[in-house]
Amino acid sequence: MIGKFPVIETERLKLREVTKEDASDLLRYLSDEEIVKHMGLPPFQSVDDAYDEINWYSSIYQEGTGIRWGITLKENDQVIGSCGFLNRQPKHFRAEVGFELSRKHWGQGIASEALEAVVQYGFSQLQLERIEALIVPENLPSQRMVEKMGLQKEGLLRHYEYTNGKFDDLYMYSLLKDDL
Repeated sequence: MIGKFPVIETERLKLREVTKEDASDLLRYLSDEEIVKHMGLPPFQSVDDAYDEINWYSSIYQEGTGIRWGITLKENDQVIGSCGFLNRQPKHFRAEVGFELSRKHWGQGIASEALEAVVQYGFSQLQLERIEALIVPENLPSQRMVEKMGLQKEGLLRHYEYTNGKFDDLYMYSLLKDDL
């Protein structure tokens, strides 16, 4: 997957690589407790937290285990969220998709537009057969969004992750290439 970072454009959005210059944008929305409460992260406290996140995006891309795009509106290039793949398993043709969006952009269809483009990229460019989404039961808006896109709820993974000092149950959703 190494090489020039791919840019994806949709009707309203430009999905692009997140760089150190975007740290203040990430800090702005990832310091919001409402945004991170379902992500297994504490709210960001400083720009160093944002740099750590950007470094993680870069490392998963370099290692080929994932790719995370910054979500920007075409008119201003400010990062307002991110969307992409992690835990990519090329041998098994699958990856997990994740996303988050700044609160002031909720309810406008932006996350759905970004997720749809990323899913298409995964099937067409990464040769994925299966895309998974792991969502905490309390995160009803994300569940509704992925269900609307056609992901199927497969079941509950009990105490699947340990984050922020507690065990989290996660719903497993999936979309197969043939489901489209």
